[in-house]
Amino acid sequence: MAGTPRRRRSIADVSEESSGSTTVSTSALSDPTSDLEVFSKEVLMALVSDNLPPTPNNFALYFDRILEDKSDSLRKQINAIMEFDDDADDEKTIVLEKNLKEGFASVKNILGVTANLYKNMALMTKILDKRKIELSANPDAKIANSIIGMLEKDVSKLNDILKKQIGQMRTMYDETADIIKSVEKETIFDNHFGIYNKRYLLSKLDQERNLITEFKHKSSLIMIELSKELEETVGNDKALALMTRTIARLLMKTSRRSDIVAHYGNGVFSMVLKHTDSKSAQKASERLVDLVSSSNFFLAEKEVQLRIAIGIADINPVHSTDEIIVCALDAMERAYGDDNLDYAICEDDNDNKESE
Repeated sequence: MAGTPRRRRSIADVSEESSGSTTVSTSALSDPTSDLEVFSKEVLMALVSDNLPPTPNNFALYFDRILEDKSDSLRKQINAIMEFDDDADDEKTIVLEKNLKEGFASVKNILGVTANLYKNMALMTKILDKRKIELSANPDAKIANSIIGMLEKDVSKLNDILKKQIGQMRTMYDETADIIKSVEKETIFDNHFGIYNKRYLLSKLDQERNLITEFKHKSSLIMIELSKELEETVGNDKALALMTRTIARLLMKTSRRSDIVAHYGNGVFSMVLKHTDSKSAQKASERLVDLVSSSNFFLAEKEVQLRIAIGIADINPVHSTDEIIVCALDAMERAYGDDNLDYAICEDDNDNKESE
């Protein structure tokens, strides 16, 4: 999405400025042997020129941002290479969470099947009682009645065994449920929408505020929601759920790898745009609105144009994480209230700009 490094100089520029000093220049490094090496060195020099430490996270962030301005052929080439090296810890965590939840669902199914088996055995006991009464009424059925009595004892024993096993399985189920609940408290992924959840969003916003305090860069938060007017017009819960999931998919499609796309709750989504000031966030919002608007949704035979409202706020460490989110949500509500606005900026941000 939108946003370029605050200052960007070519490798040659940085090399010339670094010559004669103790800083290692590009010319002192080995000659690049591939386009990826040339590009990686440009990213590194951009970080150095912007006085940012070349940590893995910062490098990845600048890597994505500078790559946006490159040719289509270079982007495709580098993205193809990265597909073979995409093993982020967060993605591994997501896979783990999916597996845990699938296992939990499996345990529930096993318990359900066992419960049905127990119900069937109880029904069988009732049937045997009924047949015993019928046979007892017939004096000539003593032998048959004796057999039924023996069978009844066998079923009773089986029933006692099943009850014991059911109790054991219920104990194991409760223990598994407690484990799953403890895991869910630490989850970072929203299974329904296929993006990060609110917990992860809050932790990353806290982290970004600390980074901004340390390195003085600009980052932004945008909050996105399906148009309320569209919700009222459609009036179909299932269709609205599909529309909302479509919005989540489009957010993932248009975001950079360094952006954080999360479900805040109740169909409200958020994006943390790292190293992106409010002006660039506005451009990103415009592109997002255009993308959503061009993605029409078919309801029966009727074509419905998707619309969203967006609120933008600077991630200012002076404010708490909750205050930043509330300000972005308020801006989103203002965008709803004006038919001419697809997005609005946090009023606190506007006040700061006016005072400047």
